[in-house]
Amino acid sequence: MSYPQVDFLYLNEEDMLKAGVDDVVACTDCMEELLKILDQGDYRMGGENGNSHGCMVTFPEESDFPNMPKDGPDRRFMAMPAYVGGKFDIAGMKWYGSNVDNREKALPRSILMVMLNDKETGAPLSLMSANLLSSYRTSAIPGVGVKNLAVEDAKVLGIVGPGVINTTTVETFAKLRPTLDTLKIKGRGQAAIDRCIAYVKEKCPQFTNIIVVDTLEECVRDSDILSFATSTAMGDGPSAYPHVETEWIKPGALFCVPGAADFDDDFIAKEDTKLVVDNIALYEAWAEEYPYPTYNTVYIPGCKFMDMVHDSKLKKDRIEDLGAILNGKKPGRRDDDQVIIYSIGGMPVEDVAWGKEVYDRAMAEGIGKKLNLWDTPYLY
Repeated sequence: MSYPQVDFLYLNEEDMLKAGVDDVVACTDCMEELLKILDQGDYRMGGENGNSHGCMVTFPEESDFPNMPKDGPDRRFMAMPAYVGGKFDIAGMKWYGSNVDNREKALPRSILMVMLNDKETGAPLSLMSANLLSSYRTSAIPGVGVKNLAVEDAKVLGIVGPGVINTTTVETFAKLRPTLDTLKIKGRGQAAIDRCIAYVKEKCPQFTNIIVVDTLEECVRDSDILSFATSTAMGDGPSAYPHVETEWIKPGALFCVPGAADFDDDFIAKEDTKLVVDNIALYEAWAEEYPYPTYNTVYIPGCKFMDMVHDSKLKKDRIEDLGAILNGKKPGRRDDDQVIIYSIGGMPVEDVAWGKEVYDRAMAEGIGKKLNLWDTPYLY
């Protein structure tokens, strides 16, 4: 960049696809490198602790102001800033608004953008459409778990919640475990189930057996890998989360959980159960920011792990960062019978890291539109 002139690259959704945002293997490799960096500590997110998930604007159930939005399912705005070091060495932020009623307008529930910034000056480098970026990085973080923690000959994948996240997750898992040939789907709406099946048939022909199940038990039983991508309203508590009975679980199963899911306390506390998180510092930050029990508000299982530590039901050293496993500080899977619960919170560092790689591809291949902020700033 030649200062004081500032130009930045705008990438719409079509540009993002041209630049490879949907390359699930490259995205998983990117997230694998990121998790190693998180374990090393070369990053910052928001808040005093540097590990905040983001800053969220929510709305009241009733308001004296006629134009103010009212509370509703996933009705919010959120800013998620981060800096990522290592090979990425970039600052940025994901910003979005979310409203379930968007679907009535043929829009995604959340509409996301990412801005990348020069770490020294703060000047914008790129503004990019981020719905696909966020979806694929959300799939790639559990993808790293499958790559490193799933049994090698996994054949049966079960998904709970066949929305956008789990649809791209199936594609990611299929590329990482070509042995997968059976897909079980537990969903609530037929339209989402049908969209997921159509996508899988197009992208993942290795699934020769696709089964729509009626119950959570049917989905969990005999599955080698499971992905839960369901959500509930904040504050609904564990009674609203899908609950997995211990007796349903196949030996060796890997649970990848970026959504709501609940397990028996005794099963979590059992020494044979391996507990893995994407970044323990994120869960420590949630424990600071939300009143105990945090799991009643934030439905990610890692928050239940932390609540159990608070209650002296679990030793904190039982909770392992996947980055520490990747860096050789902690062991991976012990054997083919060990059950692993992998909790995935989702962090802006992921959006910034994958955004940087897609931006670099776009710059190298001349994709996108250059926009001018100024040639010379009016005030400085």
